[in-house]
Amino acid sequence: MKNSKPDQQKNTNKKLDDLKLNTENSANSKMTTDQGLLINDDTHSLKAGERGATLLEDFILREKITHFDHERIPERIVHARGAGAHGVFKVYNDSMKEFTKANFLIDPNIETPIFARMSTVAGFRGSADLARDVRGFALKFYTEEGNYDLVGNNMPVFFIQDAIKFPDLIHAVKPEPHNEIPQAASAHNTFWDFISMTPESAHMVMWAMSDRAIPRSLRMMDGFGVHTFRLINEKGESHFVKFHWKPILGVHAVVWDEALKVNGQDPDFHRRDLHEAIENGAFPEWELGVQIVKEEDEHKFDFDLLDPTKLIPEELVPVKKIGKITLNRNPDNYFAETEQVAFHPGHLVPGIDFTNDPLLQGRLFSYTDTQLSRLGGPNFHEIPINRPVVPIHNNQRDGIARMQINKGKTSYHPNSMSDGFPKQAKETEGGFTSYQERIDANKIRSRSKSFLDHFSQATLFYQSQSVAEQNHIIDAFRFELGKVDIIEIRERMLVLLKQVDKDLAKKVADGLGLEVPNQKPINHQHGADDNPKDFESTKVNSSLKKSPALSMTNNKGDGSIKTRQIAFLTANGVNGKELNTMKAALVKEGAMVKIIGPNAGSVKTNDGAEIKVDKSFLTCSSVLFDAVYVPGGAESLKTLLTIPDAIHFIDESFLHCKAIATSSEGRKLVENSYVASKLKKDAAKFGLLVSEKLDNGLIKDFIGAIAAHRFFERENGDKVPA
Repeated sequence: MKNSKPDQQKNTNKKLDDLKLNTENSANSKMTTDQGLLINDDTHSLKAGERGATLLEDFILREKITHFDHERIPERIVHARGAGAHGVFKVYNDSMKEFTKANFLIDPNIETPIFARMSTVAGFRGSADLARDVRGFALKFYTEEGNYDLVGNNMPVFFIQDAIKFPDLIHAVKPEPHNEIPQAASAHNTFWDFISMTPESAHMVMWAMSDRAIPRSLRMMDGFGVHTFRLINEKGESHFVKFHWKPILGVHAVVWDEALKVNGQDPDFHRRDLHEAIENGAFPEWELGVQIVKEEDEHKFDFDLLDPTKLIPEELVPVKKIGKITLNRNPDNYFAETEQVAFHPGHLVPGIDFTNDPLLQGRLFSYTDTQLSRLGGPNFHEIPINRPVVPIHNNQRDGIARMQINKGKTSYHPNSMSDGFPKQAKETEGGFTSYQERIDANKIRSRSKSFLDHFSQATLFYQSQSVAEQNHIIDAFRFELGKVDIIEIRERMLVLLKQVDKDLAKKVADGLGLEVPNQKPINHQHGADDNPKDFESTKVNSSLKKSPALSMTNNKGDGSIKTRQIAFLTANGVNGKELNTMKAALVKEGAMVKIIGPNAGSVKTNDGAEIKVDKSFLTCSSVLFDAVYVPGGAESLKTLLTIPDAIHFIDESFLHCKAIATSSEGRKLVENSYVASKLKKDAAKFGLLVSEKLDNGLIKDFIGAIAAHRFFERENGDKVPA
């Protein structure tokens, strides 16, 4: 037989040569466009003045974002992993008439259909739900004046100020290109390399390292429009507006150790939670709110309203709650609806308009460009989930996947053969008109000096957190930067953190075994790469030292235990009366009780009844629940004490600061766990309720402990090993 090895080697060498012909090494090279044109400013988009609109003629911005938008097919480049649901929005009253002419925001008789999609940002479609990440939160309102898309996140600010840097940000946070590792994680070299040289990211990384990045449920997170928009009333008057949507159930999170374990136990944790809540009739609800600023007050703040790395503290401009969002129906088909829904911040209705936020301006181009690639062409608006509830009449024709069948001989305007139809609407008939903002500026690649304070709000955010929340932020930075194996990047981040809070920087440095360097941050934006300048801080000493609204501990919602998942640990011989009494009390309050047993099937109570087991110890874990109860029953406890997973359930629940209750013999499970060392006279104050019997007092205390969500006082001192 002929030896084929020489031929194989020849083919291999040819393939390597072919690859070399198409391989570029950017070392020691100057930046160019795809056409070879040298770029001397990759940081600022071309604007009409420092605070002016981004210009369409900026071919460098368009080429960069176009290439970025088309990097992946067919999943979304960002926000690939998401969950969606249908619902409705209804405004409370007509009080917004003073500010806007958008009918769905001023007519309480209108119930507007909506579709919501919530998502992680960095991970691929197959990643897990509880990555530390920003959550996208987009709302499509199918209004009587056309579709309005409110495209937001669960955090009110963003990493960058200018859309031209968005591809760089996402390239940095995505898996590293040489090995596509790590998946759905920011704890790696390239992300923190970028952040450490981008001072404007300081505020956003504080949010991303906080518990906001690991929400307990999609139903328990805030929504923010991020950008400053305009509201336009019937008189043509403009007001600036920030959009908020606040969950009725409050804002809650898991702890980091719990998030890691949830991703292993149930990587679909958030998607399943949302789907099951809606299926069970526990419809998620948010109140839509607005912060409104008069046109003449645009410059009265210590920050620039057009800067997407800044928020308006609620103590300065309160959030006015104007209506309710309710999600009440799951999609019938994930791909056809959740995957094919196309959002765009440029889908507006009369009464809402843009500002010159340079990040928003770039997004207006990017979203349409992305849909053209991801959904196959210009007719993505004809996909059922994207269709408005009003008829479409225009002269757009043909293209891939065209579904609308247009009759008639004309497809242009003006025309006489079709009597001029479709005709333009008269101003008296409504329709969209752009706000007539005066523009008088030079074309320039720059950023307004009012955008240069990168640390004041980062400091405000950190100092507004509870002690427990601050400790979680410190631990998050230690974890993330601990995964960075380039010391210079760690040190640059410590320099940035020192600008935020010296104590924060010191504690993070201690965890990394480093000293905080005595130097200024690098100001990449205002110095060429060959000659980076130290950052001259323009940090504002604001009179506002704390903003309670920024802490999750002050956002507990309605204080109920609705939809909370409670685990009952049981075995044969469980006290049926105690189990059923506690279950009935919790279910009455809206909680979801799950019976956990040694095996799938059922357990027999001490009076001979059979109770269906929802999960076995093998198929579930404490991290999937909000609280745990152990009813009495001598035989049941005898069995549970032989099951290591049952004892671990208690220890792990305590470690994650969750409410724990036991009655009669059930207390023996706690007494034989590591948690027994934590039993003190005041244990009940910290959510550990160990009782000799089940009575109304225990039931009331347990419900109150579940409503408190977590008891972070337990984190002080020695932690339970679990």
